Amino acid sequence: MALKAFRRYEKKFSMTQEQMNELLPLILEHMDPDRFCVNGQVYPICNIYYDTDDSAIIRHSLSKPYYKEKLRMRSYGVPSGPDALVFLEMKKKVGGLVTKRRAEIPYQVAMDFLHTKQIPTGLDYMNTQVLREIRYFLEQNQVHPAVYISYERAAYFDRTNPEFRLTFDRNILTRRTQVDLAAGNFGTLLMPENFRLMEVKVSTALPTWLADALCDMNLFSSPFSKYGREYHAWLEEKLIPFPPFESGTVPPVPSHPSKNPFTSQEVSHA
Repeated sequence: MALKAFRRYEKKFSMTQEQMNELLPLILEHMDPDRFCVNGQVYPICNIYYDTDDSAIIRHSLSKPYYKEKLRMRSYGVPSGPDALVFLEMKKKVGGLVTKRRAEIPYQVAMDFLHTKQIPTGLDYMNTQVLREIRYFLEQNQVHPAVYISYERAAYFDRTNPEFRLTFDRNILTRRTQVDLAAGNFGTLLMPENFRLMEVKVSTALPTWLADALCDMNLFSSPFSKYGREYHAWLEEKLIPFPPFESGTVPPVPSHPSKNPFTSQEVSHA
């Protein structure tokens, strides 16, 4: 059964594919790939973020408040039909501590709930409680599907500490049209092709072996929000070319055109 509640710290590190390759042998000495990383392959994660007409949710988040929350719908790959399972998630951050609660329900049930705010019958206790929490959020915030964001992920779990997880994300795609998981996995590439986002998810401090390796590579934690980056890009009216991508830095935000700024072609991963 998939976990429906998480409480942890999340540290993010921007790097190149080459730096990721340098880290991987050390990671594999201590961690095992996620069960979804079959034969070491990445898996797709697709998300719909919900926001108000004036983007109040993401604007509040980017103001770096002590408390913030957001609602999203997540699937692992494009839902294959109305009965495909998706996750409705409430993600909150208080200080530096991240709490995530999610309900695992069929895609059509999730869509109906978001439209009517009526909690479906026949769900288990945890799913029902999470939907009650989401319903309260919906009653307080007039939100709609604002943006689609997907990426490919490689994930690893520590062999001795199940609360320690590490992920690498790549190929971050975004769009503000056809904002529906069932529409397919396509959009504009948000970051350079060589960009990798490493997220360390842990209940306490980073393990010494990882902290030492990151220090030796001059890689340091820095804030990175996929939706935040997309929002800034969406605000731009013209393309902003990327400068050379330097190790340990976060590239500047591109605009949000209908074309891929790196190839002048639509990016599609169906």
